[in-house]
Amino acid sequence: MAGVESHIKLIECPRDAMQGITAFIPTEVKAKYINTLLRAGFHTIDFGSFVSPKAIPQMKDTADVLDLLQLDGPRAALLSIIANERGAEQALTYPEIDYLGFPLSLSETFQQKNTNKSIDEAMKSVDAIQHLCIRHNKNLVVYLSMGFGNPYGETYNPSTVIDFVKTLDQLEITTISLSDTIGSSEPELIKSLFKDLLPSFPHIEFGAHFHSRPETARLKIQAALDAGCKRIDSTIMGIGGCPMAKDELVGNINTEVLLDELATRSIPTGIQQPAFRDALKQASEIFMK
Repeated sequence: MAGVESHIKLIECPRDAMQGITAFIPTEVKAKYINTLLRAGFHTIDFGSFVSPKAIPQMKDTADVLDLLQLDGPRAALLSIIANERGAEQALTYPEIDYLGFPLSLSETFQQKNTNKSIDEAMKSVDAIQHLCIRHNKNLVVYLSMGFGNPYGETYNPSTVIDFVKTLDQLEITTISLSDTIGSSEPELIKSLFKDLLPSFPHIEFGAHFHSRPETARLKIQAALDAGCKRIDSTIMGIGGCPMAKDELVGNINTEVLLDELATRSIPTGIQQPAFRDALKQASEIFMK
């Protein structure tokens, strides 16, 4: 688990950075990069996913990557994305994995595109996976996809987010990340949602997983921080996005921009600069080819 505690939980997401890249990244290259991130001071590394290799070919070697990770000593926690009970059962055979992440969409269309399920079916999967996680002493993170808007012509209302959270609360989900899947969120909506949710559900940890164009990334970070969010996902260089989303790939929040904003606010991060600089160098070699 993370060696240095910080006031903000920083979740670095190499899985999100890699999953939309067509050219297969060699397993050894992935493992070397993630090993560096594990020592860089992040709270959690979203390192891979146990999903259909037909859906996300880049992640077909997640188990092999895991075998190559150096997990002795102080390190970040490991999070794996899963899309159904079968994936959860596979992930739970690895005691090294600390968190499972499940994408639950506010959009019926996107839930079908992303996991081949209806929202009702996906919610039943969340319930089943939560029972598995409790049995194995793991934490389930539910990502509320399309949490800030809907590009499919379906009705979106912030009150729907609250309704979803109420249902998840009944399932005893304790970590929920609001996901801006297509980069459509506006600072005022970000602020209002977190300001509504945080005091209403103080026993739930709420996170922010934003996708964004570079010019709006800092505004989204500022809005989440101003509203009291203390768990933020990002990727080095802002690489990545959701390959299942309707829109063209919109990058993730840039970790460097996030760290700069936290430094401006004098918020400690626990990031170890030598390891972080090494990760930056590797990222440029992996993603800029």
